[in-house]
Amino acid sequence: MLTTGLRFLGFDPHAVASGKECLSQALARKHDIVLLDVLLPDVDGFEVCARLRRSDVRTPVIFLSARTSVSDRIRGLTLGGDDYVTKPFDLNEVAARIHATLRRSPDHTAPRRLKAGDVELDRMSHDVRLHGAPVRLTATEFLLLQYLMERPEEVVTKADILTNVWGHGFQRDTGIVETYIYYLRRKLGDTDQALIRTVRGVGYALRAGHAPRAE
Repeated sequence: MLTTGLRFLGFDPHAVASGKECLSQALARKHDIVLLDVLLPDVDGFEVCARLRRSDVRTPVIFLSARTSVSDRIRGLTLGGDDYVTKPFDLNEVAARIHATLRRSPDHTAPRRLKAGDVELDRMSHDVRLHGAPVRLTATEFLLLQYLMERPEEVVTKADILTNVWGHGFQRDTGIVETYIYYLRRKLGDTDQALIRTVRGVGYALRAGHAPRAE
């Protein structure tokens, strides 16, 4: 039904019935996006997404799942998912989520490496370095840093960050943004906001020409 509905809306979906088949197809050829259920008959969707990311497949992933708990949504996004839609869902909402995810996904013309001061980020390898030394970030911390580095000197709101890093299901939880900004600053030695500036009452801005001190 989902395949038929998406085709009617102008998409060209290719359906598979198992996690292994999804992995095979996603690794074999390029797709614009992956709609991924969690409860699959062999390899669950979380593991499928994790394997895709370990294989350096950066195709955007949207989870479609009957598992509705906050912990499940966080797990899906932390493993590399771009959005998480719970069942039952409306077809038009799924289509809107697809378009939104594709709009914010870097295309083939986007630079692989981003730099802000002495902080460097590699989109493909997920490698982050400060003064040339590796910095270990979680998947969510990486996505947050990447989102900020893609918009140097631009003030982004907490709502924008929630939508683009965590997905639509977290729109009201602005506290999680503050928590992860704190995590990033701590790991990057940004104790004086030389890199990530707080704009009170609005959000945050990344200073492209500045860098935190090495710890």
